Amino acid sequence: MPAVGRSRLEDVTKTLVDAAMGRVKADLVVRGGNLVNVFTGEILEGVDVAVKGDRIALVGRADHTIGTDTEVIDASGKYVVPGFMDGHVHIESSMLTVTGFARAVLPHGTTAVFADPHEIANVLGLDGVRLMLEESRGVPLKVFVTLPSCVPATSPEFETAGAEITPSDVEEAMRWEGVIALGEVMNYPGVLAGDDKMHGEIAATLGAGKVVEGHFYGNLEEELSAYAAAGVSSCHESTTKEAGLAKARVGIYTMIREGSAWRDLAEVIRAVTETRIDTRRFCLVSDDRHPEHLISEGHMDHIVRRAIEEGLDPITAIQMATLNTAEHFRVDQDLGAVAPGRYADILLLKSLSRVEVDTVIADGRVVARDGRLTVEIPTPGYPEFARNTVRIPRPVEPGDFEVSAPVLEGTARARVIQVQEASVLTKEVIVDVPVSAGRARADPEMDLAKVAVIERHRGTGGRSVGFVTGFGFRRGAVASTVAHDSHNLLVVGVSDEDMAKAANVLREVGGGMVAVADGEVLGLVELPVAGLLSDEPVERVVEKVRGLAEAWRALGCEMVYPFMTMALLALPVIPELRITDKGLIDVSRFEKVDLFVSPP
Repeated sequence: MPAVGRSRLEDVTKTLVDAAMGRVKADLVVRGGNLVNVFTGEILEGVDVAVKGDRIALVGRADHTIGTDTEVIDASGKYVVPGFMDGHVHIESSMLTVTGFARAVLPHGTTAVFADPHEIANVLGLDGVRLMLEESRGVPLKVFVTLPSCVPATSPEFETAGAEITPSDVEEAMRWEGVIALGEVMNYPGVLAGDDKMHGEIAATLGAGKVVEGHFYGNLEEELSAYAAAGVSSCHESTTKEAGLAKARVGIYTMIREGSAWRDLAEVIRAVTETRIDTRRFCLVSDDRHPEHLISEGHMDHIVRRAIEEGLDPITAIQMATLNTAEHFRVDQDLGAVAPGRYADILLLKSLSRVEVDTVIADGRVVARDGRLTVEIPTPGYPEFARNTVRIPRPVEPGDFEVSAPVLEGTARARVIQVQEASVLTKEVIVDVPVSAGRARADPEMDLAKVAVIERHRGTGGRSVGFVTGFGFRRGAVASTVAHDSHNLLVVGVSDEDMAKAANVLREVGGGMVAVADGEVLGLVELPVAGLLSDEPVERVVEKVRGLAEAWRALGCEMVYPFMTMALLALPVIPELRITDKGLIDVSRFEKVDLFVSPP
């Protein structure tokens, strides 16, 4: 447990016993609520909860614990449930710092998250992980870190990353307060092939008595068994009922995901709603929540509500967002239930089925009511090393996006990345790209745009340029320093001049996302912390993101939330075709390929 400002159970046992017996008075008593008991799966009416310090001393009748200084909250007619826990989330996907994220999710009843900071780790390495851990100690939200396992995602042959985390780094970090697990092991082929780096990281984690988080897309027979045999204990990548069931059956926790970009709950929840299996190996998680969805839909309250809408019993849905998650991460002595000895992370719900959050209590104090924070959470300063991360040695010029073709005029056959809305996958298509004066060019009439990646970590000046189809751009360009997983500068456009303008805007502001047309900035979201995060309030970030979305539409893109689709263009671990600063990568064959292909 993160210890700063919070008690350890071994230090307060006598105090809690005295409070439960009435020898000392409680600091807070929640009276007369309908307790959702996640241990037994029942609702107990008219229950009191007595809190001493930041922990629960008594659940039952608490009259004898009330003194003149005890704060009493009337919970009659409301449901008393544990604070919600997100078992797998990348805070960076919200574009918010830890502080901003805490401000956004606490009013929605989230009191603990298990965060994999592999986005900031790919930029800043272990220093980025430390930065998020240190910031988390100043917020009422409990932030546990699952240490990123795949930094970088691929070898230096395929891209230039900002950092590297080695097995020895993992061994060191497992001793840090707040590091709870090894983050999602995306390189499952490496695990199955006996890769020394991956097995070294797993061994360091298991040796520290901590759990290993998974990310598995292989077959559900021998490969799944082999993956589980390596010590992996969870997976959030199930997209079918069958996959969810198979993982639970080999002892892996099936994390059912309902994020902003990846919405798998309706399908995977069928593993529970259409069977009679025990549900304790299932957890509800977000993986990613974009800032406008945090505001408009919510966080874990939304996901629990969605599970109930898909036919799950409300108590079971709450278990999947509380006790099951705590048991998986081995923190159930402290979290996951409204029970004696646990931290006093308590929600009062107006409605169980609609998951309407009335009051949020974290560490024994009220932090939110009726969707609004009731406490101040100060904004920390961020060190220069976290802000100065866009290291491109000279301004980008339109000529940097020229593509030499194998012919002088006419067309040339080229490999083109085809994006698909609301899908992590791309396709490789062969397109006759127009050529003039020996240069291949974009063509809005063909829905053909250029895509470029510019290395931004080490100042090498490295870059590559290719083509992409599917965005529908009629004019202009967009750029982003959110480009999974190495987060180099990614630019897409149909005008070389606008591509240069977009790249230079982000070079000047220290990172973010921008849309440009005819040399004019139409929308900009500044993300100065690691080129990934904003330290502005969530409401301001949402305003800017909405403005950027309007700018994309003005350029001709009609996709719903296209930013993540763009950001994945540079991720060379998901099929079929991707682009990095080193060139085009055929992920199916895991090799670099030429842009142009010979005529058939």
